[in-house]
Amino acid sequence: MTAKTAATTSTGRLARLLALVPYVVNRDSVALEEAAEAFGITQKQLIDDLNLLWCVELRAPDPYCPIDLSYEGGEITVTEAESIARPLRLKVDEASALLVALRMLAGIPDLQDRDALSRVIAKLESAAGAAAQAAGKVAVEVDARGDTLRRLREAIGDGRRVHLSYYVPARDENTERDVDPMRLLVVEGNTYLEGWCRRAEAVRLFRLDRITALRRLDVPAQVPAEAEPRDVDAGLFRPSPGDTPVTLELTPQGRWVADYYPCDEVTELGEGRLRITLRTPDTRWIRGLALRLGDQGRVVAPADLADDIRADAARALKLYF
Repeated sequence: MTAKTAATTSTGRLARLLALVPYVVNRDSVALEEAAEAFGITQKQLIDDLNLLWCVELRAPDPYCPIDLSYEGGEITVTEAESIARPLRLKVDEASALLVALRMLAGIPDLQDRDALSRVIAKLESAAGAAAQAAGKVAVEVDARGDTLRRLREAIGDGRRVHLSYYVPARDENTERDVDPMRLLVVEGNTYLEGWCRRAEAVRLFRLDRITALRRLDVPAQVPAEAEPRDVDAGLFRPSPGDTPVTLELTPQGRWVADYYPCDEVTELGEGRLRITLRTPDTRWIRGLALRLGDQGRVVAPADLADDIRADAARALKLYF
């Protein structure tokens, strides 16, 4: 284990220990299995944590007061832990991220118990102070997305065609297209419009945060009978046998690519570097991605694509001299 890994593990364990005590105290007693599941660890790891807590001595109420705990019979109880029995407070960045996530969740179509979520957001905003102000900087974008969602719901309900200005990141361009809406759905945390695209003459999914402009048309939506909703239970990415496999090697600064794009393979190379393999029907966007990455990553296969990217980079450099 490297020093960096050890530090990360120790930090994570300390945070878990500090959260574990108030979690148990506020419930009087908790089953080992339930607590392990709540913290995302095994029961053995949980027992190791509990054994470590026995070694903790507090300065109050007495000069040396060890935490008293038991997990006999599979039930955890903790006493004599008043000094750390209160839940940890969220930091500004944590509260801000939570508020943004909750506001995005509120925009999900057909969300049940929306009133309860609104009350949670209001209470968190009241308690968060500066964090609520920081999260508010993102609220304009969230509100704009909510307006898009509302207008699409109306178009679907009224059976009307819409015109979209839609950003395609793979080609780094805005496209214009008429779409006959079919339904709204949430996949992997993002909201999509599914509809019959008149430009592609096929069913397409459009991510709401990539719709840059929306206009309702005074034309009835006419979805062809052969148009079938996509099965998204297994995710959005549907590789084709004709897709080109592309292998990239990424520095620690370029690892974001593995999180942003669906990969067939991800291999750790050590020192934070990654080798990933993904598939694409069009390698043009890979060439653009490689140029944006610069020294944060490089394409290693296929060889002819790597040669094309080097030629692209050489031509770009000539423009500076």
